[in-house]
Amino acid sequence: MAWSVGQYLKFEDERTRPARDLLAQVPLGEASRAIDLGCGPGNSTELLIERFGAAAVTGMDSDDNMLIGARKRLPETPFFKADLETWVPEEPVDLLYANAVFQWVPDHLSVLSHLMDGLKPGGVLAIQMPDNLGEPSHVSMEAAGADGPWAPAFEGGRVRRAHLPAPSAYFDRLGPKAKRVDVWHTIYNHPMASADAIVEWVKGTGLRPYLDAAGPEHVDAYLEAYRARIDKAYPPMADGRRLLRFPRIFIIAVKA
Repeated sequence: MAWSVGQYLKFEDERTRPARDLLAQVPLGEASRAIDLGCGPGNSTELLIERFGAAAVTGMDSDDNMLIGARKRLPETPFFKADLETWVPEEPVDLLYANAVFQWVPDHLSVLSHLMDGLKPGGVLAIQMPDNLGEPSHVSMEAAGADGPWAPAFEGGRVRRAHLPAPSAYFDRLGPKAKRVDVWHTIYNHPMASADAIVEWVKGTGLRPYLDAAGPEHVDAYLEAYRARIDKAYPPMADGRRLLRFPRIFIIAVKA
């Protein structure tokens, strides 16, 4: 699944807002080293630079396209390629920050617990993830996948992203290594111009594995089947726009 920087940034303001909200809750006055995990095209990295200064910030991602976009956006900032499932910092850091990436990492609870060991005492692990698999935007992906000649590729939920653990699971796994853990949800309501705009939004993230599974010969038909469901699931408001409800979970853990 190659990421598209252009597709992702079509809704840059909306995608960056939760990154900004996460950073606002990071209880650090300063940081000598902050790493943006799963930095994408650098929009979240830019926030870290504004807060802590360019010399303190590094970005990391596993996707070449995203790293190219990030380096183009922030040419003075160091970025490197690594796999979040196995990577750990070489020496303790002040902040490990991850905006909308760990939902893609299998068994991310174990990964997050391991990353706590890469923080200085008082260092912060700050995580934000979409928690929207029960929303029509994602339920419709499954429904469209089961209804068409592409259906065998979706059998057994093989494309579906795993649901996130309960909030209590984060307290249980991070608490033994932390002096403070905060977990909360925020529901964003994004007015979108049309049903097509909602489709364009998810094409940059959650819809990508479904399009890959449908295959190039079916992608247009799958998209049309999906769009028809979105059109029904998100009726027009008084001004004609559609309201995209988007729940996200936020986690702050301060190392003991």
